[in-house]
Amino acid sequence: MSTLMMDNTKIQEFREALRGELILEGDLHYEDARKVYNAMIDKRPAMIAKCVDVADVITAVHFGRNNKLLTAVRSGGHNGGGLGICDEGLVIDLSGIKYIRVNTANDTVRVGGGNLWGEVDHATHAFGLAVPAGIISTTGVGGLTLGGGVGYLSRKFGLTIDNLLEADIVLADGKVITANKDQNADIFWAIRGGGGNFGIITSFLFQAHKIKNVIGGPTLWPIEKTEEIIAWYDKFIDRAPEDLSGFIATMVIPGPPFPEPLHKKKFCGIVWCYTGDPKNFKKLFEPVLKLEPVFEHVGELPYPTLQTLFDKMMPPGLQWYWRGDFFDEISADAAKVHLTYGGQTPTPLSQMHLYPINGKAAKPGSSDTAWAYRNAKYSGVIVGVDPDHSNAELITSWCKSYWDALHPHSMGGAYSNFMMDEGQERIKASFKHNYKRLQEIKTKYDPNNFFRVNQNIKPA
Repeated sequence: MSTLMMDNTKIQEFREALRGELILEGDLHYEDARKVYNAMIDKRPAMIAKCVDVADVITAVHFGRNNKLLTAVRSGGHNGGGLGICDEGLVIDLSGIKYIRVNTANDTVRVGGGNLWGEVDHATHAFGLAVPAGIISTTGVGGLTLGGGVGYLSRKFGLTIDNLLEADIVLADGKVITANKDQNADIFWAIRGGGGNFGIITSFLFQAHKIKNVIGGPTLWPIEKTEEIIAWYDKFIDRAPEDLSGFIATMVIPGPPFPEPLHKKKFCGIVWCYTGDPKNFKKLFEPVLKLEPVFEHVGELPYPTLQTLFDKMMPPGLQWYWRGDFFDEISADAAKVHLTYGGQTPTPLSQMHLYPINGKAAKPGSSDTAWAYRNAKYSGVIVGVDPDHSNAELITSWCKSYWDALHPHSMGGAYSNFMMDEGQERIKASFKHNYKRLQEIKTKYDPNNFFRVNQNIKPA
């Protein structure tokens, strides 16, 4: 049913049934409410239900299903492909469902479906704890977790999904269930990497870990040394203790807080994070310094500070285009691709990252969760980024060309949070042998594919 044809009485009843706010196209706050992190996404939903509790989510699900509305679910709105919003239909916005409760008896933390990771870091840091998650604090808990969750702590403590203990889920029929290893274990398996295909998570329970301060920060080398640095790193990270992680990047330094002589120049960099005994770091880091970085700013800092390091450089409202892949190594030919396209980086915020996901993240089996690439060594992403809409085609074409050249050196699939709308074959390649089981669980819990604005697993 088109919302343009919907009876105003029906819409008014929906509005009155919500504790939160229902925003329609044309309302005062509509333009702000429809914005997502990626300004390249310009979708216009007919209505946005800003939910403040589980009852609101249930009401919104019933309304969307009963009126056959295309329905998107938004937590933090960071999804590169804009899968937290849709044209003409209904957006179920979870940003009002925020609460964080840290339990120091067992080092767990209960988090609302609308929380951002920076809010979680703030709450857990006070108790000397952290949950593994991402590198940008404004990312939503929901989207990052359901896709898998790659970040600074992956080598030490695993992916975010490896630290998920339980979730409360609103299903497509409006029922609410709790899922963990003992209850509804099938859907608990599926949401750990399978995305938002199976329901709306209103509450997460995570295992936290004793992390207060870390040693971290960037080291930079001229872009011409990309092949040398990548070849060294690929061997180094195999032998490095799990306490040490660091993602490789090709980038342009956009400006402050980096020193002025570096601005607008291209570099190959590694951003480090060390969680072990500070007394052991100097010796561990000696091989890095022997490579003579032209810039090194690595020191002890609170973990939330490392998590917010790039927030100001990457605020909401920039143009983004993403492409990703998994890699089991960085071959010499792949390193040449990084040198070529890193040297052609089109704008100061565009970059490539390779996140190491060996160590603890590789310990579970490839079918223990929906995340199928436990044998991958890296999760890579190429992002074209710029504030100017007129540069959208420039950053998109660079990203696609870079990916086209690099993809033959990949394992075939990608971390779903690093994907745009790339079609069913790409989704199947990214879930690999787990796709059939995910499809069976989707058929059980959402046979009519109500939750389809996502990296969609179609019901059988």
